Amino acid sequence: MKFVDEAEIRVEAGDGGDGCVSFRREKFIPRGGPDGGDGGDGGSVYLLGTPNLNTLADFRVSRRFRAERGGNGMGRNRTGASGNDLRVPVPLGTLVYDAETDELIGDVVEAGQALLVAQGGTHGVGNSRFKSSTNRAPRQSTPGTPGEARRLKLELKLLADVGLLGLPNAGKSTLIRAISGARPRVADYPFTTLYPNLGVVYVGEHRSFVVADVPGLIEGAAGGAGLGIRFLKHLQRTRLLLHLVDVAPADPASDPVAAVHTLVGELERFSPELVAAPRWLVLNKVDLLPEEDRERVCSEILRNLGWTGPVYRVSALSGAGTRRLCEDVMAALERDAVRREQAARATEAYDPRDRDGA
Repeated sequence: MKFVDEAEIRVEAGDGGDGCVSFRREKFIPRGGPDGGDGGDGGSVYLLGTPNLNTLADFRVSRRFRAERGGNGMGRNRTGASGNDLRVPVPLGTLVYDAETDELIGDVVEAGQALLVAQGGTHGVGNSRFKSSTNRAPRQSTPGTPGEARRLKLELKLLADVGLLGLPNAGKSTLIRAISGARPRVADYPFTTLYPNLGVVYVGEHRSFVVADVPGLIEGAAGGAGLGIRFLKHLQRTRLLLHLVDVAPADPASDPVAAVHTLVGELERFSPELVAAPRWLVLNKVDLLPEEDRERVCSEILRNLGWTGPVYRVSALSGAGTRRLCEDVMAALERDAVRREQAARATEAYDPRDRDGA
């Protein structure tokens, strides 16, 4: 299935059912009085978070979704049936905007989360509701209100713990194949990855994380060169970025240090927040260097970059160094989860009334 991360759909909630004008007619009861029932409420439209979806491709075919209309009221004070709600499955990480106003309606990030996007109409009331001591035979009722209808713009940002960054042929797809069950296409030419890929990395019992691989960037991507920066938005939710660098490029004129500066420059044009995110340097393809030159080449790259953050030397093809990388990533994510939980508890425990002098 082709990867699709943007779609536009139309949702229509059901109208409310109309109230009924009716009078009781039975033998020996000449003045039975009004007995018109109320209508039923219209069904609403919800977007439902579904974990087994990872693309919006289904919305290329089905673009209109309508919930059921409420039934009309009937005589003998019978109420019309309420319309069934419509739940439309969407991938986790879907942002929902009003297509006309660009207002953010909501963000579907949890499995089973139901986001209301179109409210069903309210039922009309029958004439039995209007009877009174001065109006014994009312002939008025109210119609149901129309259901809400709107055009929605859906934008998918994949949910992943770790994102892979790098120029084309840096080895991102090979790495994700080595550490997870994902099987993206790998070849010895640029741009073999055309769409993002997700993989689950199992480090140990009850210890795993999700990694995302996006197409490689080239210089000028911010201006639309190559595949552009369309897929970089899928890395904005990640908690850690792994920046892959080819230390033994096929082109002798290619400089790993210049490659890092090129990619960082494109990131800055796209999102300063993404540049500021935690980023580890992964020197890939060290197996292609002569063993006696590996340490010298890697140290020279780090010195020219002025890199002071975490750095790993791996061979995605052979798997060398990937186990340690995955274990350290898992430990960093666990520490981050603990910090987030502690911060959340501190926020919940804080009460402004506890301040001195309050």
